[in-house]
Amino acid sequence: MRYSLLEGQRDVIILVARVLLMILFVSAGWGKLTAFEGTVGYMASLGAPAPTLAAVIAMVMEFFVGIVLVLGFYTRPLALLFALFVIGTALIGHPFWNMVDPERTANTIQFFKNLSIVGGLLLLAVTGAGRYSLDRR
Repeated sequence: MRYSLLEGQRDVIILVARVLLMILFVSAGWGKLTAFEGTVGYMASLGAPAPTLAAVIAMVMEFFVGIVLVLGFYTRPLALLFALFVIGTALIGHPFWNMVDPERTANTIQFFKNLSIVGGLLLLAVTGAGRYSLDRR
């Protein structure tokens, strides 16, 4: 009985999942867009190669691709691309293995949070965007 109840709400749940997966990224991407020079400086402080290019990629992925995923457009391929982006940000932005406490603890949590988000993105790549999406139109 429970399975059929959840199955009846499948498309609503997928819509909510898309919004929840992307809300963090869209808001962070907006911050990068509105404070671009600061974003470039932050990328440089992380040792990112080509900090300006890295800032552009982060801004485009987080804000623009995040919105497109919320809308459910090209969901499967963009969810896979976004998963790769999130793995990259985990490796570059949260290298806890090179740190000592208290930074190590905080970045360990952030690193594994990113991996958890990758899990959600992979599920989205497999399930697709559901009925309430531009993919269905």
